[in-house]
Amino acid sequence: MRTTRALAAAAAAVAALGIAAPAADARDGMHISPSNIVALPSVIARGGQLTITVNNCNGPDATASSDAFPTVRLRTEDRSGLATGTATVSRDARQGPHSISVVCRNGTVINPNAFTVIGAVQGGLGGSNSSGATPTDVAIGGGLVAAAVVGGGVFWMRRRAERRI
Repeated sequence: MRTTRALAAAAAAVAALGIAAPAADARDGMHISPSNIVALPSVIARGGQLTITVNNCNGPDATASSDAFPTVRLRTEDRSGLATGTATVSRDARQGPHSISVVCRNGTVINPNAFTVIGAVQGGLGGSNSSGATPTDVAIGGGLVAAAVVGGGVFWMRRRAERRI
């Protein structure tokens, strides 16, 4: 009785495998278009480097383009269909969301909001945009100098008085 059950289970497994094999073979022959454009970092400043990744992209001549950077060539891996590339965002790219269009041998895919360009960072001197000292800076500096002169005078006068005693 046990051998009969074992044979029945083995026959059922072979039948299931025999039915699934043609479906898997048909899926491999189907046309799969590129998908899932990912841009990292998703928020970037002008002049920064952006890494682009696309799934299911076939062909050695895959390219990615956007209005924020010139067209770049993507490297594709043979088996996985994963294509990657690096783009440098133009210094004059407008702020806001940008799209990326990828062209592969097996099709085209567009991500309308792939990444966002932010404004340039104002570096140095705390991000100050003005040149020279402002009236507030002059007033604070003058007050500090006056306080130093008065404090030094008081210290000198007390020191002088101690010597006479």
